Amino acid sequence: MLDKHRTDSSATTLPAARRRVPGRPAEARRTVERVMTERCRARALPCPPEAVEDALLVTSELTTNALLHGGGITGFDVDVDSGGVRVSVSDRSDALPVTPKAMDDSGRTLPGGRGWPIVCRLARDVRVAELPCGGKRITAVVPLN
Repeated sequence: MLDKHRTDSSATTLPAARRRVPGRPAEARRTVERVMTERCRARALPCPPEAVEDALLVTSELTTNALLHGGGITGFDVDVDSGGVRVSVSDRSDALPVTPKAMDDSGRTLPGGRGWPIVCRLARDVRVAELPCGGKRITAVVPLN
């Protein structure tokens, strides 16, 4: 799904320390884990280990894809509420994510191409929005239960 994105004002606003753009997937995962721990505790939300693992995997795939295919990570946000864990990653590319063929014409398995299907399977809601200055923002909501 592609949404026209007018401004970033609809994005979740986080304290400045959390809005820092991670340079690597590991840094993004640490941020998601920290925010989930803080928000689940503060808001008395269920935060089962499976939901944490799913959110970390989605974060890893989105940030890795931004680095490999999107020209780098240009924005990153995470929030947790009763609707789930919302992870948003922006990059420089206008190209929409695609799922490449899993096998070549000879029936041999091709490497890579598993990240986007993983995101789509684990997230309840996935949205791709064009950004006003170019690039895109992918937001995935991973359920807490």
